[in-house]
Amino acid sequence: MTPAVPAVPAIHSFASDFAALSAEETAAAVRSRALRAVDVVAAALERIGRVDPELCAFVEVWGEEALRRAGEVDARVAAGEWLPLAGVPVGVKGRHGLRTAAPLLAAGCVAVGATAVPGPGTPWQTWGLGAHGRTVNPWRDDRTPGGSSAGSAAAVAAGLVPLATGSDGAGSVRIPAAWCGVVGLKVTNGRLPAADRTGLTAPGVLTRCASDAAAWWRVVAGDAPAEGAAHGAGAGATPAAGGSRSPTAVWSPDLGFAGPDLDPDVAAVAHAAAVRLAETGALRLVRPSAPLRLEDPAPAWLALRSPGADLASAHRTRAENDRRLAALFADADLLLTPTTPTLPHGHEGPGDRYSTALTWAFNLSGHPAVSMTAGFGGDGCPVGLQIVAPPGREDLLLRTIAH
Repeated sequence: MTPAVPAVPAIHSFASDFAALSAEETAAAVRSRALRAVDVVAAALERIGRVDPELCAFVEVWGEEALRRAGEVDARVAAGEWLPLAGVPVGVKGRHGLRTAAPLLAAGCVAVGATAVPGPGTPWQTWGLGAHGRTVNPWRDDRTPGGSSAGSAAAVAAGLVPLATGSDGAGSVRIPAAWCGVVGLKVTNGRLPAADRTGLTAPGVLTRCASDAAAWWRVVAGDAPAEGAAHGAGAGATPAAGGSRSPTAVWSPDLGFAGPDLDPDVAAVAHAAAVRLAETGALRLVRPSAPLRLEDPAPAWLALRSPGADLASAHRTRAENDRRLAALFADADLLLTPTTPTLPHGHEGPGDRYSTALTWAFNLSGHPAVSMTAGFGGDGCPVGLQIVAPPGREDLLLRTIAH
């Protein structure tokens, strides 16, 4: 089920009806010719036109081109071509986002615009700059949506598009997913192409429901089903460790080093979500043989991003954390943490606490990770639960959050 859209300016009911559809529901309707891709995309463009002057999620909107592409999708469907994401409006991260969107376009998605990212010379990255001004959090306009995939998360949360691309170098998909109340998946580093000399950045996606994230993954991973094939969250994926049993999961509120940055209320909301997942049978919470204590990845991450830095210490930190994570995943299938240590900050900046404190360890290690909505903080903004899996186990993440 697609979650409720946060309050945004009133829009035409025709556009609102399409905003409630998931990507998979949209594609099924277009494939069956119950809807035309042209009408779906026109409704998305109408909603963007009405909402985005306040939300500022897009830096460019490609209205004429998007309608032309939607017409091509309708023609492909009429010709009998199977398109797993037929007619799905998609936002792409930044002005150069189309460079990595080829698999989505081939699957029938229609790119409607470039989503907002931080402006040039930004000293901190948890915000965005759209065509109409700074990107706001759909739940509270005095708060940032997170970044750097700011516009993608805000656009998805507000129902402008059901799916938007992102990239994650330190938490840039997972942080805005947490703060905007959507799903944000970062794939295993190196598994998909990424233009990053350091290897810290991996592609990702922002969606409003787990099944849409799974649909995106099947397309970009080359596992999209043929016509008539089953395509649930686990389709095309290898079985979880231990066959059909629920995966085991370890809870860590601070990864052993981020305690001073952690807001206890955020940790409590995230932990309650972990318990609910266990109660539904999505996973089994277990105690590790020893508490997980990673070394703070910040100095290593920053060194790898700094040309000419001495990398010996960074490589030692990476090797030691890899060893500790390997030991944890030898005993458990998943690792659970809050996605961020704090609730969304204001537009004036983050203060002294890094929003990346709990995410960038997995850019350094390369593990796939997903943020799902855990609940809400006392300020009315969403809180995220981060789930981390062994390398290459995106399928396990997607099945867990779809439960």
